[in-house]
Amino acid sequence: MPGKRKEAVAAAGFLAPSYTLLGVFVLIPLVAAFWVSLQRTDGFGSGTFTGLDNYSRLLSDPLFWRSLVNTLVFTALVTPLSMLFGLVAAVLLNSALPARPLWRALIILPMAVSGVATGLIGILIFDQNSGVLNNLLTFFGLPSIDWQSSPGPAFASIVIATVWWRTGLNMLIYLAGLQGLGPDLHEAARLDGAGVFQRFRYVTVPLLGPTSFFLLVLNVIYSFQVFDLVFVLTGGGPGGATSVLVTYAYETGFVTRDQGYAAAIGMVLFLFALTFAAAQWRASRTKDLVE
Repeated sequence: MPGKRKEAVAAAGFLAPSYTLLGVFVLIPLVAAFWVSLQRTDGFGSGTFTGLDNYSRLLSDPLFWRSLVNTLVFTALVTPLSMLFGLVAAVLLNSALPARPLWRALIILPMAVSGVATGLIGILIFDQNSGVLNNLLTFFGLPSIDWQSSPGPAFASIVIATVWWRTGLNMLIYLAGLQGLGPDLHEAARLDGAGVFQRFRYVTVPLLGPTSFFLLVLNVIYSFQVFDLVFVLTGGGPGGATSVLVTYAYETGFVTRDQGYAAAIGMVLFLFALTFAAAQWRASRTKDLVE
């Protein structure tokens, strides 16, 4: 018993710094944000406690619902596309492809650029008056696209820029997963007559299941929290067509100074991310138990 007690004390000592950082930088701000969401305040001085009034306002706020739908659609588009492109790039770069270090560097390069810088690069490409893409379209005699003033093209521009930005991270993690797989199963499948696509579908993809699960959760949470690219590229416009929950919370909290309502939006965003992560973890755990 004394030995087990010493081990418990030692374990607690090793875990204490991590739990301290978690409490100071995550739990305390989370509780504070929830408390602010129960008030009507502009961020200066003490607020007025209003209970769940801010949350009831969300139910009848069309801008909130539009931002929520935009966030969900953005997540549904960006997550599978960036994971698919990352997986394809990882498979290609894990094979005997010429100039592999160069291609890896080019795909990973966006990871070294901040979201704001990526947004500025996107403006150079998608600007409807002097952007590179519209110049190419007019050069080939095609009509230019109103990337900033039309809802559809504006939303497409932030999706394209985000997929380009995140493909490198997905590729890097998938590549690490591929290099951790042994060649035995692939060789056995090849000897049984399986072709390249069959080996990819029935061997590579299932073996990368844990990696895909990790990337799915990571990409969904990142998509729920997207801000900098949207803010720089479109600012949430035109007419709220590209507004997402984080940009709407920013506008509410720091432009109109309704920080209690902005905190309520943030808490809803947190609950969405937490619910999705818990559901995915439960589904993965159930699958592992069944197998």
